[in-house]
Amino acid sequence: MSNVLVTYFSASGITKGVAEAIASENGYDIFEIEPETIYTPADLDWTDKNSRSTIEMNDKSFRPPIKGVCDVSKYDTVVIGFPVWWYTAPTIINTFIESVDLTGKTIKAFCTSGGSGIDKCVSDLASAYPELDFKKGMRFMGNVSKAKEWIEGE
Repeated sequence: MSNVLVTYFSASGITKGVAEAIASENGYDIFEIEPETIYTPADLDWTDKNSRSTIEMNDKSFRPPIKGVCDVSKYDTVVIGFPVWWYTAPTIINTFIESVDLTGKTIKAFCTSGGSGIDKCVSDLASAYPELDFKKGMRFMGNVSKAKEWIEGE
C-alpha cells in the first residue's frame, strides 16, 4: 500500500465532504487547498462575467494565492479534488500543483459536479504539466465506496 495524500479545494463544501469521506474511510492523510481570500457566493456567480471566478477562469495564467504549505515528499500518491469550473479544474489547482514537487508521484484527480465529467479536467492538467503522472480521474456525487479501489488500483 502506498502512502496517499488527499488534497482538495472546496468553494461551497461539497468537495470538502467528499474528500473528508475518502480520507477518513481509508486512513489517508488530508490537506485543504485554501485560498488566501475565501470565495463568496457573489465570487462564484458564473453567470456574472465580472465575478471573481469568471475573471480567474478566463485568464488561464491566473494563480489565486493559497494559504499554507503542503509537504508531499513522503507520499507516493497525491489525490487532488475540486469542483468543476468552466468544464475544467479551477485555476487554484494550478497554484497548488506549482507550489509542490509532484515529480515521480502518482496523481489522481477527482471532481464533484452535477453534470460535467472529470476527463477534460485531467487532460487539461496533463497537458499543462506533461512531466507529471496523471492517472484516470473520477467524479464523485457523494458515494465514495469506489474511492479506495480507484486510488490504489491502476
